[in-house]
Amino acid sequence: MRHFMFMFITMSIYLLINSYNVNGQTSFSVDKWMEYMEEMAANTDDNEKIETLYSELSYLTEHPFDLNTVTEQQLKKLPFLSDFQINNIMRYRKRYGNMATVYELKNIEGLDFQTIELLLPFVYIGVIPVDNCPVTVKNMLKYGSNELYIRYDKCFQQKKGYSSYPDSILQEFPNRKYIGESFYTSLRYSYSFKDKIYFGVVAEKDAGEPFWNGYHKGYDYYSLHLLLRDIKMLKTLLIGDYKVSFGQGLVVSNDFSLSRTIIVTQAERRTNGFRRHFSTNENDFFRGTAATVNLKNIDISLFYSLRKLDAKVEDHIFTSIKTDGYHRLERDREKMNNIKMQTIGGNIQYNTSNVCLGITALSYSFGKDKIMPESKPYNIFYFRGDKNINASVNYLLKNNKMKFYGETAISRNKAFATLNAFQLMPASYISLLLLYRYYDRRYQAYFGNAFSQNSSVQNEQGLYMGIQLTPFAYWKCSAYADFFRFPWLKYGVDSPSTGREYMVQVDYTGGKNFSVYIRYKYRRKEKNESLSDKFTTVVLPYTQQRVRIQANYHLSSLFIFKTSADAVVYNESTKNSKGYMVSQSFGWKPSSLPVQIDLYTACFFTDDYSSRVSSYEKNILYVFNMPSFYGKGLRLSTTFRWDILKRVSLSAKFAYTHYMDRNVIGTDLEEIEGSDKTDIYAMLRWKF
Repeated sequence: MRHFMFMFITMSIYLLINSYNVNGQTSFSVDKWMEYMEEMAANTDDNEKIETLYSELSYLTEHPFDLNTVTEQQLKKLPFLSDFQINNIMRYRKRYGNMATVYELKNIEGLDFQTIELLLPFVYIGVIPVDNCPVTVKNMLKYGSNELYIRYDKCFQQKKGYSSYPDSILQEFPNRKYIGESFYTSLRYSYSFKDKIYFGVVAEKDAGEPFWNGYHKGYDYYSLHLLLRDIKMLKTLLIGDYKVSFGQGLVVSNDFSLSRTIIVTQAERRTNGFRRHFSTNENDFFRGTAATVNLKNIDISLFYSLRKLDAKVEDHIFTSIKTDGYHRLERDREKMNNIKMQTIGGNIQYNTSNVCLGITALSYSFGKDKIMPESKPYNIFYFRGDKNINASVNYLLKNNKMKFYGETAISRNKAFATLNAFQLMPASYISLLLLYRYYDRRYQAYFGNAFSQNSSVQNEQGLYMGIQLTPFAYWKCSAYADFFRFPWLKYGVDSPSTGREYMVQVDYTGGKNFSVYIRYKYRRKEKNESLSDKFTTVVLPYTQQRVRIQANYHLSSLFIFKTSADAVVYNESTKNSKGYMVSQSFGWKPSSLPVQIDLYTACFFTDDYSSRVSSYEKNILYVFNMPSFYGKGLRLSTTFRWDILKRVSLSAKFAYTHYMDRNVIGTDLEEIEGSDKTDIYAMLRWKF
């Protein structure tokens, strides 16, 4: 394996260096927005939503906004920009006219160096001649943009789920073996014309799912959408698969929740309305049609969805919905598309520059089927039945210094939830946020996704406080505190419980060639623990502390280095554990070659799973993957991108993990015999 890895890296560098030269200059900057995404991923278990947001931001880096034509709504798609910063960008352009260079961003009040670094990959200065072209068939054929992405992933080691068994064994135990091939593949095609028309197709097969055998032929998952924008009064029309977000997510939101991120005073949901679903997320979307009509300051939105979902149904009763999207085993395929969920909803919203008021309502039903979770003390307030209704009012008041926003919602059982926040920016160098949420233990909203510590909008009360300071040039200080309680039982917690979380981070950016930050995070929660007699269970607190130090530095315009150190300390009544990881990455992007190479290496040492550490490493385009590790081992990866032709590019990643403390990796059907795991990811992109 080590010889193979050495040959792979050597051949990659040889091919890239010997490719043809291209003219022009290409600047290489730190992908700060990727680090921002990694920080958000470290605070959530919702990998599907974070992967979707990563994919959407990756698309925007490939299709950046012209600073001289970008709109306020487009800038709101970037979650790290505050309303104050967006307003100042628009005000600067209105006052001084078109910008001559992106470096003028330094002259805009409220844009610190760290925020500018986050923003740069998404903007440019240029002229877009297509903007004035009318929507005609001729112009659509001439100026429309087509993009095709083909992705392939493969683990080189054989996992237990792909082992060979006699037919007699498989007849008796069919779920001992995956029914498909061991590789992952996906295809994405997109057509766009200006910002008016979008059409897309997505197809995906997960590793272990059948692609071309006796069980199934073709991809396992397909998605299709058509999006039209700004056609007279019709603001948005979507047919096919789409996402919905209104208010602060108490009723419906397919967005990633901006809870407790490094942008500590940015927790508001701003991307209200409909968006296309153009990702491989098989769960978090609607399927049908949606439209928004604009009447001056009023937006009227309606949507309808009918989707088939996975569940085990007996006598029209099912206990839960399968949401992982995997169909690798016989039992998975037995649950495929067994229930239908119909959703009807709408929103009416009044908007001005300083005031927003909206009303949202939706109803979802399962037809002749009913969801009836197995009765447990912790889930007695979960939704049961065949139909539910949610409604809410969302509101916002703001000026240049202050903002108050929130949402209050109710479900069919008359339980309610509310979230309210007050944001204050008394000066350009200080921002404060105070956010209170109350989610009744009886509140039920299947599509709810709001600021919370829980994975659902239910059974939680909390007070969040955040402050961000830029007291001097090049320096930024961020901190938050979150105090919360769960008034009813939770899974794994047999009594009401409380918790708190703190974070402090200091950033220093010494110009464009050096930056460093240090972050400390503390979390205290409660969970069930068995006493020494093994028969008595009590609820006791546990704590987790994390420290991270990272430095980025350029040795020249071609080379960039990133050094990181992570430490974790976990404490509970019966055990203590600790872990740490030290990593180094190296990036090279020459101006005379159509290539970019990133190398990454890390050593990790942890006592157990509780003190696991995450690997912050680069991946191929549109792919978010932040693996966690525990035990003792070494992680190596190399990522490269090669622009083979002007419109054709290849990106690939080779990742290798060696464990020093085990001879078996993984569990169940994902188990690998040995101490090494090797993966390859590849994506071919063609623009035409």
